[in-house]
Amino acid sequence: MTRCGTVVLAGRPNVGKSTLLNALLGQHLAIVSPKPQSTRLPVVGLLTRGDTQFIFTDSPGLLEPEYRLHEAMRAAALRAIADAEVIAYLHPLAEFPAPPLAQVGKLDRPPSAPIVIVYTKADLVPASTNLPQPPPSSTAVVSALTGAGLDALLDALRAHVPAGPFHYDPDEMATQPMRFFAAEFVREAAFELLHEELPYAVAVEIDEFREGASPVYIRAVLYVERDSQKGIVIGEAGRTIKALGQAARAKIEALLGGSVYLELHAKVLPKWRRHEPSLKRLGYAR
Repeated sequence: MTRCGTVVLAGRPNVGKSTLLNALLGQHLAIVSPKPQSTRLPVVGLLTRGDTQFIFTDSPGLLEPEYRLHEAMRAAALRAIADAEVIAYLHPLAEFPAPPLAQVGKLDRPPSAPIVIVYTKADLVPASTNLPQPPPSSTAVVSALTGAGLDALLDALRAHVPAGPFHYDPDEMATQPMRFFAAEFVREAAFELLHEELPYAVAVEIDEFREGASPVYIRAVLYVERDSQKGIVIGEAGRTIKALGQAARAKIEALLGGSVYLELHAKVLPKWRRHEPSLKRLGYAR
């Protein structure tokens, strides 16, 4: 009997959801940053293991909204939780025990889907630390960095995944188009190379994506909110935007498995994080 179901990775910002997704898939699919709130839209990754197909959804962190983009991110996270068939609720092991997910997310009622509490970043907690051992069927302790506990986590999740046929080809790893990941990897490069709050003001839109070309041709626009930010993104003699392009191209090529020609431009879209039509245009709001 096969099993297939949507497993949502949920929790506060910066608890390791994207890092865990990448570790489970063995592929860099979701962008990762030490800065919190880097995930703005759910990323869906597929893992078929034996008789079970896990449809993992890396959801935005459950945050306190400060502006309209945050509200859209929280709404996306809540939709993912509502649609989940299993919830992997992530919480750092160093902050044991985890408070209830409904409390963390300020939910009106507890989620209906079964919850497996996943204590993350176990590599940061000394092995000598004496923590209570909860029932393994409802809890897992993992380190995405070392891979410790990942098999046990999949076993714990599998116990709750409903029986049913696979929804996707077992060889597939993602449900979203490559242009989505291209935009995300440009944004990841911005988180790596730009400082302080500037990465949060960057949105990326793919203007053109010619997958049949050799190399694959991608033209992308980095939107910022002010002219001063545009100047920083471009950099002196275009050095910064060139470095962004080189970093992002390497990430896209790794996922595509082929060469890419990436052309980047910077433009100003005033106050896009607080402007509903801009958020809808960029795909962040419905």
